[in-house]
Amino acid sequence: MENKTPKVGLVMKSLQADFFKVMQQGAEKFVEETGCCELTSTGTDTQTEIDKQVSLVRELADAGMDALVVVPIDSKALVAPVAYAIGKGLTVVNIDIKLDDALLEKEGIKVDFVGPDNFTASYAAGKRLASVLEKGDKVIMIEGLPVADNAQQRKAGFDKAIAEQGLDCVASEPANWETATAEEVFTRLYAAHPDIKAVFCCNDAMALGVINVLKAAGRKPGEIKIVGFDNDAVMSPLLSEGWLLATVDAYASQMGVEGIRHALRLLDENKRSSGDKATEFTVIEGN
Repeated sequence: MENKTPKVGLVMKSLQADFFKVMQQGAEKFVEETGCCELTSTGTDTQTEIDKQVSLVRELADAGMDALVVVPIDSKALVAPVAYAIGKGLTVVNIDIKLDDALLEKEGIKVDFVGPDNFTASYAAGKRLASVLEKGDKVIMIEGLPVADNAQQRKAGFDKAIAEQGLDCVASEPANWETATAEEVFTRLYAAHPDIKAVFCCNDAMALGVINVLKAAGRKPGEIKIVGFDNDAVMSPLLSEGWLLATVDAYASQMGVEGIRHALRLLDENKRSSGDKATEFTVIEGN
């Protein structure tokens, strides 16, 4: 895009969540240091405000943006507003949580995905958890928001690890990525299954809720093995203290940056799509 500073909108999920705070900070720092674009970064107040996020995408599409980088709350519901943006001539890049492939195809659009392989990352974390358990041990899974592709992929990855190790998953329920919801869900599940050996949580915010319940119940660090996902900063002392066995670092600070870079490359090359790009992840273990 010659002689013009491109305008890029970054639409995230809850900006109250550590993961997306870090994503926003990383993106804004990158743009400030490079001057690569004019960035408008925005997001919802919670992890479940689908209608608000739909409105944010449409508003930015109408606001003269050249490109959008979108983290969808709902992998299906966000396809229509993304298609609307593309119809208005914007370049759109999908990061972190994949949009629904079937609906994209139905709309006749291709949107590049930049983000981690959530299935493989969750499977790797599940294998780490399984390595400290015995065949037949009872475990619980706390799932993310069911309409999100990453929640589905993380569940599937852990399910594979469970099956391979011969663990007994006695309960698996969503807590919609939220700490308070996880506390409510796990309080009920733990009362029904006090003999569990481990809990796999599809993000760190929910792992924090589980740990809060176990602390209130008088359990000690490591008595019940907990695995999370995201490597939120708040979890670092819990890793050190043994409350959290492991978590997955999907490098939130760089994911928005990679999405912006990808969008700018597409704009420079006058392309709508150039293919998906997998970003790195690392399983982080406690001391």
